[in-house]
Amino acid sequence: MAMLKSAQLDKYSPEPASDLDQDTGNAKARPKSAEMSGGPGFRVRTSIKRPARNLVELFRPYESADVSDLLNRMFTLSSEIRNLANDKPLLGPAITVKLFPGDNLMLHKALDVAQPGDVVVVDTSGSSSNAVFGDLIANKARHCGIAGFVIDGLIRDIEGVKEVGLPVYARGITSFGPLHRGPGELNYPISCAGVVVNPGDIVTADQSGVVIVRREFASDLLGRLVSHKAQMASYVAAVKRGEFSNAWVDKQLEQGGCFFE
Repeated sequence: MAMLKSAQLDKYSPEPASDLDQDTGNAKARPKSAEMSGGPGFRVRTSIKRPARNLVELFRPYESADVSDLLNRMFTLSSEIRNLANDKPLLGPAITVKLFPGDNLMLHKALDVAQPGDVVVVDTSGSSSNAVFGDLIANKARHCGIAGFVIDGLIRDIEGVKEVGLPVYARGITSFGPLHRGPGELNYPISCAGVVVNPGDIVTADQSGVVIVRREFASDLLGRLVSHKAQMASYVAAVKRGEFSNAWVDKQLEQGGCFFE
């Protein structure tokens, strides 16, 4: 094949990148699409409004199922979120963390912001590959007085986590660890296992599941829980004695137009 002349080569060559400033002749910084910048997606709120501690404690006698019922079953996390460390219940105001997939830098920062008794609630942005929590964070959290964790994602170092003793509700376990670069958000609204969680919302969790109580209606809900418990106590006692009627079932079937053969 005949060699192309220089002019012919220039015809097919791409335009050179403009890496030099036309005025000074100095190299220009090339913009990077993957650069992180402060603002939405990469920010930390160090102070939040928490519910009164005595109000939070008043929820302790109530099972998560009862709380869920009185919230019209609308604020219960996916059943895939369960306590992987032990059988301890969990109660406290939420510190919210949104992580970049596969990264847990902002979860480490949460240890500096959380107060004793807080529950750290973690949104992993849908990641299902990397663990974002392990025995080192668990040990640090215990010394910080953190009550426990709810993680919409995976954890690792399970034997070490169990040894620490904090309740850790999560989706599963893997050996695949995280990166520590960011971005992420701390103490802004997140989505955790199908439920929006705001900083300062009350988290109540046990073997039945995890429920989020919005801070703004916690007091009203507590009053209804007290009334509901009193009403249910006599009914449950009667059922245990064998004193009950299922007439309400037939009434419901009739109202729905159920066909019987």
